[in-house]
Amino acid sequence: MLDHVGVQVADVPASLDFYLRVFAPVGMREVMRFGDADGLVVGLSGPDGVPDFWLSPAGGGETRELHVAFRAADRHAVDAVHESAVSAGADVLHAPREWPEYHPGYYGVFLRDLDGHNVEAVYHGD
Repeated sequence: MLDHVGVQVADVPASLDFYLRVFAPVGMREVMRFGDADGLVVGLSGPDGVPDFWLSPAGGGETRELHVAFRAADRHAVDAVHESAVSAGADVLHAPREWPEYHPGYYGVFLRDLDGHNVEAVYHGD
């Protein structure tokens, strides 16, 4: 259903560093970069190489919280995202665990990014 998601952030280079460091265990990497009149725009992808998550400069202050979940290959990758987040000093909203209220096998970690957004790594089970 979704083709791509763009998130406007206060500091593109800092947010880029956060996402690449914390979500490396799910295969996140930079695949596109360009500048425009307002600054740097960066396209990130998972293992498929398709730039479907974009960071660009915010035009103003944050007004709403955004939730984005990145698919992990297994529970180990979710745990590795958690370890990367803790190492980076990120705010951990919910440590990795099963969330049976979503569905059996749903295993996720919830974090706060640099702009206050709720970001998640999730594995849906076998």
